[in-house]
Amino acid sequence: MLKMLLDASGGIVVTNDGNAILRELDLAHPAAKSMIELSRTQDEEVGDGTTSVIILAGEMLHVAEAFIDQHFHPTVICRAYNKALEDAIAVLDKIAMTIDVTDRETMLGLIKSCIGTKFTSQFGDLIADLALDATKIVGVDLGQGLREVDIKKYIKVEKVPGGQLEDSVVLKGVMINKDVIAPGKMRRKIVNPRIMLLDCPLEYKKGENQTNAELLKEEDWGLLLKLEEEYIEGLCVQILKFKPDVVITEKGLSDLACHYLSKAGVTAIRRLRKTDNNRIAKACGAVIVNRPDELQESDIGTGAGLFEVKKIGDEFFTFIIDCKDPKACTVLLRGPSKDMLNEVERNLQDAMAVARNILKNPKLVPGGGASELTVSATLKQKSSSIEGIEKWPYEAAAIAFEAIPRTLAQNCGVNVIRTMTALQGKHANGENAWIGIDGNTGAITDVKEKKIWDAYNVKAQTFKTAIESACLLLRIDDIVSGIKKKQPAGSKAPSKPQVETEGDADNEQIIPE
Repeated sequence: MLKMLLDASGGIVVTNDGNAILRELDLAHPAAKSMIELSRTQDEEVGDGTTSVIILAGEMLHVAEAFIDQHFHPTVICRAYNKALEDAIAVLDKIAMTIDVTDRETMLGLIKSCIGTKFTSQFGDLIADLALDATKIVGVDLGQGLREVDIKKYIKVEKVPGGQLEDSVVLKGVMINKDVIAPGKMRRKIVNPRIMLLDCPLEYKKGENQTNAELLKEEDWGLLLKLEEEYIEGLCVQILKFKPDVVITEKGLSDLACHYLSKAGVTAIRRLRKTDNNRIAKACGAVIVNRPDELQESDIGTGAGLFEVKKIGDEFFTFIIDCKDPKACTVLLRGPSKDMLNEVERNLQDAMAVARNILKNPKLVPGGGASELTVSATLKQKSSSIEGIEKWPYEAAAIAFEAIPRTLAQNCGVNVIRTMTALQGKHANGENAWIGIDGNTGAITDVKEKKIWDAYNVKAQTFKTAIESACLLLRIDDIVSGIKKKQPAGSKAPSKPQVETEGDADNEQIIPE
């Protein structure tokens, strides 16, 4: 189910992403604030499982309440929880299966099952396709079987309202919301362009602070202007030596420089964001240059297949696409409304995070609550071999893991108790690790056949974060406020009674009668 939130600035957020909902909440309770941090950590670390981590941590605290009431010491409970965590990760390792990253069908199945609970699951493979294509493009091999996939820096999601969601594409290159400087004089379409990226202004250098120039003769004024023109001309000559087709700079570009460049048939774009410039460099193989006199032939980017400026809606967008082996890309999202595009973007970020996790660590565990049930059944068995007082909290932690499949069953609208009993029967003794719940119908199925999977990274991170934070909160035995109470508006602070001294009497003015 989706939630509709009104944020602080009066905007609307429609989502069911745990992190997006929780970060909009304004809470006063310190323990609740700490729980919200969990969701954010999970989102930054693995990008998925933001809701699961809160449910699991909440359930761990809920089952611990009974022991606190019976005067168990929190340290004992934490010890049992940590033991349960180690055993849970060991169970995950046992049931995890490695997959082939190059097999597109398996990868798509995995990404689809991870975003199956999201709003965009109704659009079939669309989001999974976009996420997989984008992460495949920006992946860099570091050697020794390691891959680095930086989805934050090198994948830009550009949302343009209008059109249908099916029109969304992954561009093999970069798209920026800019037009050329002189639309009439400069070309808007260039095939196989030579692209030059600059990080310096192509205009006359102004003084660092206020500079006064005293002119004695009238001709000096003309000389000053001529010097400025010659300086800019010199810059343009250095640039045109390399015969570029497109010059892009992060800083300003004066009218005079624009004139020289357009005369030579060069298209120019100015005031680009640094992040966009970095992406263009990655996509077309150019090097960003800080001073025109340091330019070399190797700094020119020749990897792009097409430079084109198109009008979408009532704005101009520059496309640098069809790049050879680009290491940055843009995902262009189209859709009917801004709210919908924002939600699609959030889902896409989750999907890309899942794809990144799998490319980094290609291991899967069963989804649909199957992993949690297997962990729960195995821990219940092990609890009988634990001696001493820690046995009870350990068993309670095992029961807490059932919160995830129980919540799934509730969301499907089936009879929760019957479903859970049937599942527990199937998972007794830790077997049938691949029996779980189908998130759409609520039926008990073999998740391997249905391709309902989860990334190993996400599951392991969820368990670790939830249990460790539950232990942290259990160890708190008192809350001390270090904030002074504010006076309610309108009520004055009680003033101290003033005692007059002799000195005050001398300062008093005597009013004449």
